[in-house]
Amino acid sequence: MNGFFWRLGDVAGVAGLIMCLLSGAARLFGHYFAFGLESNSVFLAGVGIMVAACLAKLHSLRPSR
Repeated sequence: MNGFFWRLGDVAGVAGLIMCLLSGAARLFGHYFAFGLESNSVFLAGVGIMVAACLAKLHSLRPSR
């Protein structure tokens, strides 16, 4: 099960990073909306996904009982 959470953390971290980069690029090019949502909302969702990735990685580091 730890391997699953480790892999989930990897995938979620990359997905969150891509969302943050895309919303940041949209703002740099002067677009206030990305994917039909405000760029700030997309950025916050990306940050939330990266936090979830960190929690998944932290859970996989927990010693089994």
